[in-house]
Amino acid sequence: MKLFDVYPLFPVNIVRGKGCRVWDEQGTEYLDLYGGHAVISIGHAHPHYIEAINRQVSEIGFYSNSVINRLQQQLAERLGKACGYEDYSLFLINSGAEANENALKLASFHTGRSRVLSAAKAFHGRTSLAVEVTNNPKIIAPINANGHATFLPLNDLEAWRTELQKGDVAACIVECIQGVGGIQLATAEFMQGLRKACDETGTVLICDEIQCGYGRSGKFFAHQHLGIRPDIITVAKGIANGFPMGAVLISPKFEAVYGQLGTTFGGNHLACAGALAVLDVIEGEGLVENAARVGEYLIKNLKEISASESGSAAARITDIRGRGLMIGIELDTPYKEIRNRLLFDQNVFTGCAGTNVLRLLPPLCLSVAEADEFLDKLQKVL
Repeated sequence: MKLFDVYPLFPVNIVRGKGCRVWDEQGTEYLDLYGGHAVISIGHAHPHYIEAINRQVSEIGFYSNSVINRLQQQLAERLGKACGYEDYSLFLINSGAEANENALKLASFHTGRSRVLSAAKAFHGRTSLAVEVTNNPKIIAPINANGHATFLPLNDLEAWRTELQKGDVAACIVECIQGVGGIQLATAEFMQGLRKACDETGTVLICDEIQCGYGRSGKFFAHQHLGIRPDIITVAKGIANGFPMGAVLISPKFEAVYGQLGTTFGGNHLACAGALAVLDVIEGEGLVENAARVGEYLIKNLKEISASESGSAAARITDIRGRGLMIGIELDTPYKEIRNRLLFDQNVFTGCAGTNVLRLLPPLCLSVAEADEFLDKLQKVL
């Protein structure tokens, strides 16, 4: 048997990590500015995280959700305090796609409606409803093309208002910083106007914080830069630093109904132990504040590099977008050559979006010295 060939793989086998560094099987060291696709929030192999996982697996790694799990209750209390949503409820699952899937189902149960408004360039996952509200026809199978989603330009408030006034929309789902879409930022004016329009039409507002949340933007959630409170917040990726986990934060307007939602593995003991350790480190090491500080430093210096580039550069930076440690570097050429040269010539992992955007999603512990190292290597490649 062989692996189903769905990923274009780099010829690099990563076997070890520490902080913002990873090593391959030949011992080559890389600076990780991608964080395993925004998953590594507190850094690779953090000792407190390792200790928490090891201790938990030595006690009990899994039991079903038919019994009390105190770790789930502790996580709900800790997360509520950390993000400022202590009056919300928590539903734990295994991934970001599941989080969005359950959020959309909740909205539909609550409103009795079936249509969803989503943004152009949105990415919300690959399961049934989540992929249907993802603006990428290539990954929507015929069985998923059920006509529930209407895609509208991000920040075009009038377009969203017009659709909401039809009265048949269950939910609006928005990434306040689009990741796969190329680090496109929702504006405060748009999100505040959308919040008001949802209130007026009885529509559920969902903020997908799977990639942009959990401290990455320099606040706990990206929507907290914009002065709104969603009805539902979805999270995953950095919540457990690589242990598969997702969550839905649900406002008090929703009533829990036995049997309506469920999961086998969601919120298991190991996942909760990992997630609690992540909160310990985020709070104890000031990683949200670090993301804001180092991200601002990176963006400032990237803009200076862009302004100082010569006409003879191999590639030029045309735009810098982002908040905190979620940054898009738009180039005047396809990203592939620049990303590959960063990886194979300079030993730096970066991500990408669209055809010409480098995407930076490093661990939230990235230091100024590591940021300077990247800036120097990027200039060499450009």
